[in-house]
Amino acid sequence: MSGSDTITLERPVTLRAARTTDAGAVAGILGAFTDATPWLPRVHTGAEDIAHAGLMIDRGWVTLAEDEAGRVIGFLAREGDEIHALYLRDAARRAGLGTALLDRAKAVRETLALWTFAANGPARRFYARRGFREVAATRGANDEGLPDVRCVWTRRQEAAA
Repeated sequence: MSGSDTITLERPVTLRAARTTDAGAVAGILGAFTDATPWLPRVHTGAEDIAHAGLMIDRGWVTLAEDEAGRVIGFLAREGDEIHALYLRDAARRAGLGTALLDRAKAVRETLALWTFAANGPARRFYARRGFREVAATRGANDEGLPDVRCVWTRRQEAAA
């Protein structure tokens, strides 16, 4: 993504490519989700989260969402067809921001795929409502050792629906 775009949900939100200096904010969103999710163990330190966020940003994968005050309120990390992460601050949920980030990824790909935790019912419902199909599952082939589900979206299938 080049430049930035302002979209209006409940309030104006700017979507832009992440910069290296955003790694702390991205890691903060990841950490806040982990801390607020009882079934999700914390397996990485805050410093490791920042390093991981920095790596995704340096690779050009991360699209950020900023509020009017310039605070990072969400992000999507995508490498080609693979969505590695889609997280929002609690206050930014259920306002259309996750859908806006996902739609931006859909606009430039024919197929998108991701893994989500089997225990994350809200995420599974979110993706299903946006045309993703669950196509595979593991018993915990991830850092957290938790069962997860593979979800895939294709433009062709969405057009046929």
